[in-house]
Amino acid sequence: MRKVKWGVLSTAKIGTEKVIPAMQKGMFTEVTAIASRSLESAKHAANKLNIPKAYSSYEALVNDPGIEAVYIPLPNHLHVEWAEKCMKAGKHVLLEKPIGLNYKQAEHLLQISKKYSEIKIMEGFMYRHHPQMLEVKRLIDDGIIGEVRSTYSTFTYFNNNPKDIRNQPDIGGGGLLDIGCYCISLARFIFANEPKRVSGLIENDPHLRIDRLASGLLEFQEGYAGFMCSTQLQYQQYARVSGTKGMIEILKPFTPESDERAKIILLKDSNRKEITFDACDKYTIQSDLFSNAILNNQDSPLSIEDGVANMKVIEAVFLSAESGMMVKL
Repeated sequence: MRKVKWGVLSTAKIGTEKVIPAMQKGMFTEVTAIASRSLESAKHAANKLNIPKAYSSYEALVNDPGIEAVYIPLPNHLHVEWAEKCMKAGKHVLLEKPIGLNYKQAEHLLQISKKYSEIKIMEGFMYRHHPQMLEVKRLIDDGIIGEVRSTYSTFTYFNNNPKDIRNQPDIGGGGLLDIGCYCISLARFIFANEPKRVSGLIENDPHLRIDRLASGLLEFQEGYAGFMCSTQLQYQQYARVSGTKGMIEILKPFTPESDERAKIILLKDSNRKEITFDACDKYTIQSDLFSNAILNNQDSPLSIEDGVANMKVIEAVFLSAESGMMVKL
């Protein structure tokens, strides 16, 4: 069984601790190279993870003719630049969320992808491919909870370290881009539509100058989606989908661990049903689905257009918070 040969740009923690080990367990993925601006860092990661090649520059990896696809876990401000360079070099791209810093960047990447239509590119919203989320969507599509009228989600953690890239505004730090993007993506996934209007409230850290608390309300044709995210609150993630005949609670919607059994709760007609799922690695599933699409020349599991649409809503939340008014989309 042939595997796609992957390279990884940067030794970012999300890659070395989560995504690369998961990719190495995949049926269709083979990580053959990793790059850093420091050769020492690249070699250290390569030795630790048993990756054959280590490069001291991103350019060297991108220009390696043996690499078919590139995973990009770089800081947010570098996503579009290096995704574009990869596509121009003929490499398929799995890009960590968010797709870019703003809608303009996302739209630019979409136009670039159209020039290289043979190249596949996907934003890394791995939660979408987890069995629990597929089951939630099946329950909704089968009408088990009736017509969906409302969703709510929350995603929070505490991190006020000024050296952390997530707390540096010039390179795309802040809660909305880091974790609020999940909440917005989930709402769009559940409603299978785009919101008509968006309202947002944002509190910025006076010293770090990043959004540390954000809330939003998205108005869809079918109903409303609310969310709250924060980088300076006790860790929590939760989602609820409310329909005319029932409700679904998702206890850990975004990042269930690879060794834990995810669980959703179906509430209907005064009955409560727990549905559990075997432990699995969402990153392995994601990379295998994308690699399989490459091998069989199929559409990416998640389109680049979806990423652009998500960024449009994120930007609208920022604009609403700044103006104090709802923003039409």
